[in-house]
Amino acid sequence: MKNIYLDYNATTPIDSRVLEEMMPYLSENYGNPSSIHSFGRKGKEALDKAREQVSQLLSASPKEIMFTSGGSEGANFAIKSTAVRSLSEKSNHLITTKVEHECVLESFKFLEKQGFEVTYLGVNSDGLIDLDELRDSISQNTILVSCMYANNETGVIFPIDKIAEIVKERGVLFHTDAVQAAGKIEIDLNKIPADLLSISAHKFYGPKSVGALFIRDSFSQQISLPPLIHGGGQERGKRSGTENVAGIVGLGSASIIASNEMQKDESRIIKLRDQLFQNITQDIEGVKLNGILERQLWNTLNLSIEGVQGESLAMNLDVEGVAVSTGSACSEGTVDPSHVLSAMDLSREDAASSVRISLGRFTDKEEIDYVASIFPKIVERIRSIK
Repeated sequence: MKNIYLDYNATTPIDSRVLEEMMPYLSENYGNPSSIHSFGRKGKEALDKAREQVSQLLSASPKEIMFTSGGSEGANFAIKSTAVRSLSEKSNHLITTKVEHECVLESFKFLEKQGFEVTYLGVNSDGLIDLDELRDSISQNTILVSCMYANNETGVIFPIDKIAEIVKERGVLFHTDAVQAAGKIEIDLNKIPADLLSISAHKFYGPKSVGALFIRDSFSQQISLPPLIHGGGQERGKRSGTENVAGIVGLGSASIIASNEMQKDESRIIKLRDQLFQNITQDIEGVKLNGILERQLWNTLNLSIEGVQGESLAMNLDVEGVAVSTGSACSEGTVDPSHVLSAMDLSREDAASSVRISLGRFTDKEEIDYVASIFPKIVERIRSIK
């Protein structure tokens, strides 16, 4: 049976070159970076090197990089610590969008229960916010705006440079969840005035449970964010706990590979994505792209297919050895439509009929040809059952 992975937006395999860099820190180089002996110094040197590598990916300074356990922790730290810091200023207004990842939305819901006021910006049918609505939503009590760089479900890329400029013109702090963008599109924090930006290694061929939070130096010099984790004072006192050296080495290695190979990956993968999209739309009636191809990550397709449940399609593809994901979340036996697609004003039926196909570094033409050949047959079979 085939074994074709087309769910790269969920997670990516570790690149063999990344794993090779990590292995010594899982075996002989096991010292605690906080120790003063030679074992500890090797760990500290590895952290310094990785910090430099991550900063290159983001066009930032190494001192602006804080290591985390991943995108969820980074977003939680950025949002909750900013909110806690503001309590003494008696400001309590926060802004985000309705299409954020759950780690962002749940952080804001938590803060609402603590008495903060949150504005959730809607999106249009292309999945983009209205910049005028953002501008009008910012008040003198607004503490923070958090808007994702690229959407994990649709791949829609937000105009982060324009969003950040609007926010900073009003003197408000800005965080962006760049988990899906990092390693896929160029991020230049010399040009984007974000205060905080979170990434995760496992989205660009690094290990799971490690990531980074960019904290702009000019911001941290003026404002000290309280840590979420207290203890031994690692990461300049912002995130205590013995560092995951092997994982951080993997994050650094994955960052350098992405910096060097991003354009090569894009030029190859976008051709495969567009070929698959063309084949599917030619051979199947009633296919709708969710998003706008010209403003989407070059590896992502989110499709609603008339007369087909996305979950059923994904399961049938899995039987044929092809892994994709759906536009719905299954919880306790009930299927709820994707909050992203619902915000884009898709009907419940269209949202439930969606699948997300995301390609990656190890996807090849033979795999895409195979998926294109079986996709129409599976759709026809599902439709004939009704």
